[in-house]
Amino acid sequence: MNASRAARGGDNRDRLLRAAVRAFAERGFHGTTTRDIAAAAGLSPAGVYVHHRSKEELLYQISHSGHERTLAMVRDAVARADTPVDQLRGVVGDFARHHAEENTSARVVNYELAALSPEHVAEIRELRREISNELRELVERGVADGSFDCPRPRIAATAVLSLGVDIARWYREDGDLSPDDLAAAYVDIALRVVGAR
Repeated sequence: MNASRAARGGDNRDRLLRAAVRAFAERGFHGTTTRDIAAAAGLSPAGVYVHHRSKEELLYQISHSGHERTLAMVRDAVARADTPVDQLRGVVGDFARHHAEENTSARVVNYELAALSPEHVAEIRELRREISNELRELVERGVADGSFDCPRPRIAATAVLSLGVDIARWYREDGDLSPDDLAAAYVDIALRVVGAR
């Protein structure tokens, strides 16, 4: 395959993924057909199957890459700072900002999991466990060194993550809060949840 043809194939795959995100966000997985996705991507319905085995595989790729990006984002935020307080500021700020800026794809990534096959759900759950563990370990480090006064670190970490994930459900670009405003507010809330000193 020549380079031009390979580039077109990659472009078509990307267009299909973007179209699937929009369609799943608007209609839900079960309310979206492969015809809807193909039309939004400017391809024939058969074009979907050239690049993806099924509609479910499209959802899996969207969800898998979204969770991998989130895990990397959390780890990067932890690596950028030296103290648990500053690490939590970075994680929560980045997490909230991401769920606001990328609210359409984040809605699909977080709220369409039930449509995945059992094997794919298992993979996504493992990534979600890794994300949760990163935040739980961060809160536990803060409790251990006295930065946080938090008797239930696991529940506190889950609460902080849940708050951030839910942004994708309600956030709208034309609302009163910018992603940066929201990130700052969520950092303040998260520091209160963990009892930051």
